[in-house]
Amino acid sequence: MRKIIFATNNAHKLSEVQAVLGDAFELITLRECGITEDIPETAPTLEGNALQKARYVYEKTGADCFADDTGLEVDALGGAPGVHSARYATDGHDFAANNRLLLKNLEGVENRSAHFRTVIALILDGEEYLFEGRVEGVIATEESGCGGFGYDPLFVPSGEIITFAEMSAEAKNAISHRGRAVAELVKFLKQR
Repeated sequence: MRKIIFATNNAHKLSEVQAVLGDAFELITLRECGITEDIPETAPTLEGNALQKARYVYEKTGADCFADDTGLEVDALGGAPGVHSARYATDGHDFAANNRLLLKNLEGVENRSAHFRTVIALILDGEEYLFEGRVEGVIATEESGCGGFGYDPLFVPSGEIITFAEMSAEAKNAISHRGRAVAELVKFLKQR
């Protein structure tokens, strides 16, 4: 089993990614490799933030690692919240406040189309690689479901009638942006 560091302290992300990775890889957490500080995320793009985090971990450990950044991009809001998705309403990762602000900003808006996008930056043997996953959908008019995290209670993926938060973890991972990006990552790692 190959070990690889996943540059996150988000337990939800960790379990989602480990489920897609399966038994071929063992994820090492930041805490397990002694990184307890917040990793900077100051780039203006998802790609930039993912690379910034992966490079930070690689510089500290010298080990193979990957990092991701995810954003919800709403068409009627010009792509917002985008790179600021986790801190849309506050400086802290306050999912409830973010959802309230998104609903407020979409009051009376007819076009509720949006997409989630995840970018993964991998550093393997000192080389950098990027992988992207994307899922189209719409923003519901009210929250529904108690699974998942973040904007999951508001996001209805295309072809579905329920939100990510109403789906089982397996069903969500099969179609989610993160699941798709991780699938690309896993395909690449297995070919190596």
